[in-house]
Amino acid sequence: MAAKTRVPARARRFYAEALTAAERADLPVALEIDGVDEEIAVLRLRLRTALEKSPEDLPLMLRGIELLTRAVARRYRLAKPDADQVSESLRQVLAEFPAREEVTHG
Repeated sequence: MAAKTRVPARARRFYAEALTAAERADLPVALEIDGVDEEIAVLRLRLRTALEKSPEDLPLMLRGIELLTRAVARRYRLAKPDADQVSESLRQVLAEFPAREEVTHG
C-alpha cells in the first residue's frame, strides 16, 4: 500500500470553504482514499452522461476528455507524448459518436 500524502491544514481549510456542510463532514474520509481509480471511473461515467445529454456541446466534451486523459496519465504515470496520444485517440472516438437523435439504448 502506498504511503498516504499528508494534506496541510491550510490547504484543507482552503478547499473546505467551497464545500457544503455534508461534503465537509465527508472530507476526512476522502482524505484517506489513496489512488485515482474511482475518480477515473466517475469521470468516465460523467463523460458518457455528457455525451448522451449534450452531444453538440463540444467544449464540454473536450474538457471531459482532457480531465480523463490527465487522470489516466497520472494513474499510469504516462509521459506527456503518451498522454497526448491517449487524448487524441479519445478525440477520434468522440468524432465518431452519433448525434443524439441517432443514439439508441437497448
